[in-house]
Amino acid sequence: MSTIFALAPHPDDIEIGCGGTLAVHADRGDDVHLFVATEGGVGGSADTRKTEQQKSSEILGVKEIHWGGYLDTCLPQQAMALMETLEKLVQQVKPDTVYMNYRDDTHQDHRVLAQVANSVTRYVPNVLAYETPSSIGFEPTLFMDINDTMSRKKEALEAHASQVDRTHVKLNIIEIALATAHFRGVQGKLSCAEGFMPVRLRL
Repeated sequence: MSTIFALAPHPDDIEIGCGGTLAVHADRGDDVHLFVATEGGVGGSADTRKTEQQKSSEILGVKEIHWGGYLDTCLPQQAMALMETLEKLVQQVKPDTVYMNYRDDTHQDHRVLAQVANSVTRYVPNVLAYETPSSIGFEPTLFMDINDTMSRKKEALEAHASQVDRTHVKLNIIEIALATAHFRGVQGKLSCAEGFMPVRLRL
């Protein structure tokens, strides 16, 4: 059994980037923890988004959610406090594998969390970066087969009901997730996959 720690700037980022993978881990018997830095108050009601995240996490088999409580869209101004929080949580959770959002991104909260995470996970043996729709230049070289957990990834995203249509494009988040899973699946010679860029891997 391994301990998995997935980090995200906002509610629903984890489900988009590695929800199917976390469900695979849970099915294997691994302990899955989440850290969500903000409650997503700029994108909707913070209380609603926290409730949605809890429901989604239950679908995926998450053991515990750790909330940062930081202000949405303002992580650059809170970077040092965020680093302190995450340093303590990494020591507490003791993960074998950390999933974090990819560093190059159009959203400032995503960039800052990735930068902080890169520092606080320096002694974690396995650190992998996942993609979100705002990632830039994401070229995965590692793939997780999520064919058996794709339905749960979809259900987990649907649990974030207030966010499903907040994509600023003509596709909703479910359609984007399905398209991405098939595309990464083709790259990984699978039917459905989530792609990752390794920061560190221990063989």
